[in-house]
Amino acid sequence: MNPVAIRLLNQQLAAPQFSNPAEVVNHLGAIQAQEFRLMRWAVAMRTKKPSSKAFKKAFDDGRIIRLHLMRGTWQLVTAEDYWPMLELCAAKAIAVTKGWMSSNKISIPDDELMRIREILAQTAADKRSVIKEDFVQALAEKDIHMDDHRLSYHIRMAELSGTLCSGDLLPMKASYALTACKVKPKGQTDRDKTLKRFTRKYFQSRQPATLEDFVWWSGLNISDCRKGIELLGDTIHIERWKGRDFYLTDDCRTRGFRKDKFLLIPPYDEYLIGYKSRDIVLPPEHRHRAHNNSGIFQPIITHDGIVCGNWTPFKEDCQVEFFNGDFGAEEIQEAWKEYKKAMTN
Repeated sequence: MNPVAIRLLNQQLAAPQFSNPAEVVNHLGAIQAQEFRLMRWAVAMRTKKPSSKAFKKAFDDGRIIRLHLMRGTWQLVTAEDYWPMLELCAAKAIAVTKGWMSSNKISIPDDELMRIREILAQTAADKRSVIKEDFVQALAEKDIHMDDHRLSYHIRMAELSGTLCSGDLLPMKASYALTACKVKPKGQTDRDKTLKRFTRKYFQSRQPATLEDFVWWSGLNISDCRKGIELLGDTIHIERWKGRDFYLTDDCRTRGFRKDKFLLIPPYDEYLIGYKSRDIVLPPEHRHRAHNNSGIFQPIITHDGIVCGNWTPFKEDCQVEFFNGDFGAEEIQEAWKEYKKAMTN
């Protein structure tokens, strides 16, 4: 087994199979969207013809939704997966959020929560797509004033209740919309079916991966993760590699990997954040160059899937620093041109 090549193929970072950004998000189930500008590149680079404009259209049309979902962080999901995944993950996400509120000595009574949620919902309904400043103004008109931190928790709880989701894609700021105006009404869901679907999407797009990887990524309890794997039955199997058990699906991609290819990967990308153990592609001695212990991830360069350097987005010229391997900036010009083209097209 070549786990690096298999991950590149199934994460759509090598020989991508999809043309539409929404298809990529659907394949991965959920994509980390912490970095607001570079989440576009994280999706685009996994399509046949990377285009930030194609991403914007899918986002504005409501085929891709951004919300706080797993581990209390931002994710991209498809409109089709929005309600099932919210129902599966919301309880854990709410508990995480309340834990953060408690550590910050913030307490929001239920009556305040519902009153503010109603104002947020009405504001989003009136303006279709709003930013945080619109909420501040709407609250001020009712003589309600609160600090930014408290308001952020109100917005997040409105997201996790299914009241608010992402609005139109703006250059720099997050926007919000009334979910009822953006996503089809919630249909009947079956938790086991959702858990099975959720589990399959994780392993089909991040294989080979371990149970511990899935627990970390999903934020679910280990019992739920084990059950999800059990529900997949004989469509998933274990392969042992260097003393660890990895799961692979019956339709795992193994062909199409091309050697000597560089990738410019954005921070918080699923290529690293999708796993608890990242040593397969990230040499442990270089871990601090990719992320720190506080969960801050950096833009990275890979060569044949192995992390070898850092790069700087949003610059006119290619700025790189290699720390693993004997490479030069001229060797990643093809990758740089593809990134620049995608972010302008």
